[in-house]
Amino acid sequence: MTTEVRTFTPPRAFGDAISQPVTTPVITTSTTPRSVPDLQITLKPAISPSPKARQNSMASTPEEKPKGGVTFSHQDKLPKLPIPELESTCQRYLSSLKPLQTHREHAETRRAVQEFLQTDGPELHEKLKKYAEGQTSYIEQFWYDSYLNYDNPVVLNLNPFFLLEDDPTPARNNQVTRAASLIASALEFVRAVRREELPPDTVRGTPLDMYQYSRLFGTARVPTDSGCQIQQDDTTKHIVVMCHGQFYWFDVLDDNFDAIMTEKDIAINLQTIVDDARQIPIQEAAKSALGVLSTENRKVWSGLRDVLTRDPGSNNADCLNIVDSALFVVCLDYTEPTTAAALSQNMLCGTSEIEKGVQIGTCTNRWYDKLQIIVCKNGSAGINFEHTGVDGHTVLRFASDIYTDTILRFARSINGKAPSMWASTSPDPSKRDPESFGDVSTTPHKLEWDMGPELSVAVRFAETRLADLIRQNEFECLDFHGYGKNFITSMGFSPDAFVQMAFQAAYYGLYGRVECTYEPAMTKMFLHGRTEAIRTVSDDSVDFVQTFWADAPGDAKIDALRKACQAHVNKTRDCAKAQGCDRHLYAMLCLWQRMQDDDAASTTSSNSMNGYSFEDGSVIGSPSKDSVFSQSMESQSGNAGRERGDSINSHISATPSQRGGVPQQLPTIFADAGWDKLNTTILSTSNCGNPSLRHFGFGPVSGEGFGIGYIIKDECISICVSSRHRQTRRFVDTLESYLLEIRRILRIAARNNASAGGANGVSGTANKGMSRAREIDAAAVNQNGTEKPVRPKIGNRIKSRGRLITGQSSGLGQGGPTSTFNGGSSIGNIKGTGGGSVSSAMEESMVMSEDDEIGGYGFFDAGMLQQALKARQQGHYHHSHNHDSSSDDRSNQSRQRRSRRDVGKKLPLIDY
Repeated sequence: MTTEVRTFTPPRAFGDAISQPVTTPVITTSTTPRSVPDLQITLKPAISPSPKARQNSMASTPEEKPKGGVTFSHQDKLPKLPIPELESTCQRYLSSLKPLQTHREHAETRRAVQEFLQTDGPELHEKLKKYAEGQTSYIEQFWYDSYLNYDNPVVLNLNPFFLLEDDPTPARNNQVTRAASLIASALEFVRAVRREELPPDTVRGTPLDMYQYSRLFGTARVPTDSGCQIQQDDTTKHIVVMCHGQFYWFDVLDDNFDAIMTEKDIAINLQTIVDDARQIPIQEAAKSALGVLSTENRKVWSGLRDVLTRDPGSNNADCLNIVDSALFVVCLDYTEPTTAAALSQNMLCGTSEIEKGVQIGTCTNRWYDKLQIIVCKNGSAGINFEHTGVDGHTVLRFASDIYTDTILRFARSINGKAPSMWASTSPDPSKRDPESFGDVSTTPHKLEWDMGPELSVAVRFAETRLADLIRQNEFECLDFHGYGKNFITSMGFSPDAFVQMAFQAAYYGLYGRVECTYEPAMTKMFLHGRTEAIRTVSDDSVDFVQTFWADAPGDAKIDALRKACQAHVNKTRDCAKAQGCDRHLYAMLCLWQRMQDDDAASTTSSNSMNGYSFEDGSVIGSPSKDSVFSQSMESQSGNAGRERGDSINSHISATPSQRGGVPQQLPTIFADAGWDKLNTTILSTSNCGNPSLRHFGFGPVSGEGFGIGYIIKDECISICVSSRHRQTRRFVDTLESYLLEIRRILRIAARNNASAGGANGVSGTANKGMSRAREIDAAAVNQNGTEKPVRPKIGNRIKSRGRLITGQSSGLGQGGPTSTFNGGSSIGNIKGTGGGSVSSAMEESMVMSEDDEIGGYGFFDAGMLQQALKARQQGHYHHSHNHDSSSDDRSNQSRQRRSRRDVGKKLPLIDY
């Protein structure tokens, strides 16, 4: 069965594409930022706003943009995305597959790869290099094709979400105040981008690509008969506000991109909108909530847009243009979610709540084809964004900058000299001449849609399908406050690699196997760079999870963890340099398919194809599951497509072209089962965030997997997990138990190392954030961890009196005193596994501190728990049995305690 592929670039012969570079790209948006290389795609002309509302904005585009802007100043200097060497790509491909395959499967894959290197591979690689000469990026066109040819609903499948932290000023955490504050800050961000005053992103001084910022505002994903298109109006000046599924708009910028409304003005408009929306009962408003149509299958949604605009006498076309061309959409929800999981769901897909057969949840109060700022009734706020043209790193900058600006603006209301986020700011609208604003409308306007019977039925069916989709997914969040980046780095680990191994260990602990795992690596140090796929599972990670779950000594577990983390760090560095295997192989597959399409078209017009043949009706343009943020693209019920977790390539049927008179078969590397294996992601993970975010996440990749978004902060780790009811809560609980257990093992090792003189350098690790004044107390401890008999100076004798209250060490072996256990016996005096006196992980439980008691075994099976209890009981029995024979030891200990009583007993510091 064949299916037509809808692309937004006119098809042309592949030979033409590689014979001459593209020198004049076609971009039909009104303007592009200075110095930004143009994207080699064709965009539909920018949306024309309603003539009544937008007449001035379309006619009065500023003739000159600010000169000498900084935002895109490095674009011309960025290197192009490199194409890896073919042999290196194949070797990385084999390394990624080896731990996922049996010996027999891997042998077959090796044979397929070897044949590919000897047949199709070199030719495709050379053609790709030639094709890339005329492109900004060799993967960019294929990337856009894969996203824009995707037909299933974007909600829960493509769009990620950010959940912002609450405003630090409690009085400002109400809906209208919070929304007005975020809008005001967002407008300053828009101004900085359009005036090219936003400082470029950098990583360790290296500038990053800034092109995506030019596509962040005034942009919409619009379905058409020939596939989705990215439409943009970069002169737009208004925003759209949704409340109870109803649409409102008002202008917020002038022709110079300066704000024309104060935060108070915006708040007044928002309160006016809320009051107006309440006048219609939510049950009635839900029946005409047209936003739910943006959650439909893209083909269906395209047909419904035609229905909206086909009546010449209707104002629906103008209303639709107002929404599509808005800077962004603000969604004011009436709900007040209380848990992190409920908030995350609300930001990702909204809530589904049926009352008297009518949907009154927030799922209908969205427009998923655009950037959305969502604010709940209690002030909780988040961002949901259309993901085709922008990655999480770009939207994260937007989210963190506007969050920071809301705080600084409040600070400036207290102290006018408080700093600003922006190089320049909009003139105070309250002090401007009204004539200077131009032709603007600051009063909210409600969009009135003409709802015919066909549209009413469409809204009803779209809502029921969306409700099904929401019910098929579940979300759980873990706000782990046991430790964060500071502790992980103090132990000598990469935070991201450490957390990635936690996912591996938790999954293996539940299911006893490893599965294909995906994590994106940013490649924005290259021109128009997006991401490369990090394949987390390695021989070292498999060795670690097997060692961790075995009855192995703690030191062996830590050594295995270090090797696995280092392997992940090395792989991440390669991918950040665009030296992965996924994008390279995918680009060669797309080129091969183009060749087959061109050959078939040239052979016979009757067999001409605009798309590609698949056994199951899938399209080559559909993205593989390892797209950015690993967003879920699983086919919905009723759609004859592949799941996002399935390989695109495995479904391509051999196209019998007549190149040289020989039918062309799919290259062996893509026909091999290993390609399916690598493109069936079970754990789709992404690390994206900073302290401005509470959570970040996305929908599950497939019915068999988990979607995991996580943020590693200094003292905590935030994790949002989604799945299609695959024991999500249990996975999160297992993950939390692992994080506690690995901390226990690391603490024991650190104390043993401290008592042994700081072996492996762990004991000398400083605790980040702690005052160095504490080193004065630590100076009285020698290299063996015992206190020196230092007599206090006469002048400081008074300060030496009293017992120091310091608790248990959070530095884990900083060279200071060790904590006590069971009546004051020093843990530092008990030999660790490295010393040979503790022979197993279970016996190590005897030297736990109070907060690491049996709870550390929360996710071990019953047999292991019984062993732990047995070991503990034997230890107590042994202590009682030798009570008499140890009387001399107790006398010595008593004398030692009395000798120290004058200067106090030091305890390790507690975790804080």
